[in-house]
Amino acid sequence: MVNPINQLNKLFDSRVRLGILSALMMNNSINFNELKELLEITDGNLASHLKALEDNNIIKVEKGFIGRKTNTTYKLTKVGEKAFKEHIEALEKMIKATK
Repeated sequence: MVNPINQLNKLFDSRVRLGILSALMMNNSINFNELKELLEITDGNLASHLKALEDNNIIKVEKGFIGRKTNTTYKLTKVGEKAFKEHIEALEKMIKATK
């Protein structure tokens, strides 16, 4: 039997990244400002976590405009959704093993 701790995704260790992915699992897409407010973090902190997730094909970035104002939204990729679900399943196995 595989130890569930070995199935955890190191990319998701951060509480900020867990928050980003949780928000994206619950919403089709979410914009930068909504994520920043939800997670209560700075622009720079959020941007660095989003970049790491984008670089690993976990999220997809879409840039556009609302009127004349730029709007950046984020969506989970299929790869990202699968990886996050596997991470959550490993966490659930670890929790069940403690009962």
